[in-house]
Formats: sequence, C-alpha cells, structure tokens
Amino acid sequence: MAKSSRPTAQKRAKEKARQEKQQQKEARRLQSKERKASVGLNSGDEDSDIAGILPGPQPLPPEWGIIAESDEEKK
Repeated sequence: MAKSSRPTAQKRAKEKARQEKQQQKEARRLQSKERKASVGLNSGDEDSDIAGILPGPQPLPPEWGIIAESDEEKK
C-alpha cells in the first residue's frame, strides 16, 4: 500500500499557516508595546483617584477630625 503525498502537502500548508499566524501575533505584540509606551510617555497627567497619595498610612480627612478628637477624649 503506497501512501499519497497529500498528507505531506497538507502538513506543509498547515506549518506555513502556523508560521504566518505567529508572525502576525508578534507584529500585534510589538504594536501594542509601542502604543503602551507612547501612552505612558505622553500621559503626564496623574490619575485623579490617586493624586496626592503617598505610600504608607494616610492622614484622616478633615471631616473625620471630629470623630478622631472624640476617640482621643475617651482614652
């Protein structure tokens, strides 16, 4: 029983398609990296949610001063 050369041609086509897909993925990854890098450089604005926050314990907001004072008086 002789095998036809068809499976080899299918394998070759499948491998070529896989390589092309990998190249497209790599190109997308590079574009994404470049886009993220350019956004990071151009974005000088600070996130308003975390603006002014430093690492470590944060001071209590002014409106909490009444609560903090009453807690100190209890001690």
